[in-house]
Amino acid sequence: MEEYDFDHKIVEVNGINMHVVEKGQGPFVLFIHGFPELWYSWRHQIIFMAKHGYRAMAPDLRGYGDTTGVPKDDPSKFSSLRVVGDLVELLNTIVPEEDKVFVVGHDWGAKIAWELCLLRPDKVKALVNMSVPFSPRNPKRKPIESLKAIYGDDYYVVRFQEPGVMEAEFAKIGTKKVLGKFLTYRNPGPLYMPKGKPFDDSPVILPSWLSQKEVDYFASKYEQTGFTGGFNYYRALDLNWELTAAWSGAKVKVPVKFIVGDLDLTYNAPGVKDYINKGGMKKDVPLLEKVVILENVGHFLQQEKPDEINKHIHDFFKGFSST
Repeated sequence: MEEYDFDHKIVEVNGINMHVVEKGQGPFVLFIHGFPELWYSWRHQIIFMAKHGYRAMAPDLRGYGDTTGVPKDDPSKFSSLRVVGDLVELLNTIVPEEDKVFVVGHDWGAKIAWELCLLRPDKVKALVNMSVPFSPRNPKRKPIESLKAIYGDDYYVVRFQEPGVMEAEFAKIGTKKVLGKFLTYRNPGPLYMPKGKPFDDSPVILPSWLSQKEVDYFASKYEQTGFTGGFNYYRALDLNWELTAAWSGAKVKVPVKFIVGDLDLTYNAPGVKDYINKGGMKKDVPLLEKVVILENVGHFLQQEKPDEINKHIHDFFKGFSST
C-alpha cells in the first residue's frame, strides 16, 4: 500500500493521544476497527472512499497501535463508555462543523458503533456495520457468565479474561504467527483456545487477499504494544454490562446496513442467523434498511472482499450524501 499517501496524525482526545489516518475531502466517514486489528484493516476502504469524494478517517482505538496514553493494566479504562467518549471527542475536534457523520464498524468496532448509536444517535448520519450484529442487553445475566454457560472455559472470550495468561501464551507462539492465525481463521464454528495450545500446529497459509507485507505491518505494531490493549475490551465486557443498564431495551435509531460473511463465526453463533433474518434485529434496529450475507466469505470481510465492501458502503452512503 506504500504508493498511497495516507495522512497520519496524533489528536489529543479524552485524555489520550489518538493516532488517526485519513485521506480525501468531503462528507466525513469514521471507520472503527476490531480485534486483533488496527486502522490498517480499513486501508482499502479509506483509499476508495477518498477517491469517491469523502473524507475517510480510521483511528487506532485506545490500547491499539500508535494510540497512547491509556494505562493497559486497568481494564476498566476500556469500557465502551470511554471508547465511545474517545470517538465523540475525536469528531468534535476534527469535524466540529459536521453535526452528523457516516460510520463504518467491524468486529469490536461494530460493537462500539452500535454503542455510539445508542449513546449519541445525533452524531450519526448512517451506519454500515459488519460481522457483529446488534446484541440487546440481557438484564438477567452478565455476558461472561452467559458465554461460559454456552461454550465452556476454553472459549476465546473466556480465555482472554485472566490478565497475563493469554499474553504469555501468545508470546510463546510469536506475534506474527498469532496474527496470521487470526487473520486467516475461516472456521464458522466457535473459536476455542485450549490452555497451552490456543492454535493448532498447522502452518499459516496466507490467502490471495492478504500479503506477508500486510501481516508484517500488523505484527510490527503488535510487537511494540502487545495484545493487552485488545484483550482489555473483552475484560471490560461485564463492566460494560453494569454501566449500560440505563440503555436496556433501547433501540438503535440510525439508518443501518448490516453485512456479514456466511463463514463468519459471529453469523454461525447460536440464534444469530434467526435474529438477523427473522425480524429480531429489525425490532431492535428499526431503521435497518438492508442486510447483506456474503457467500463463502469469512470474518475479515473488508480485507477479503474489498471491492464488494467498498461498493456496499458507497452505495448506502450515497443515498444520504446529498441531504
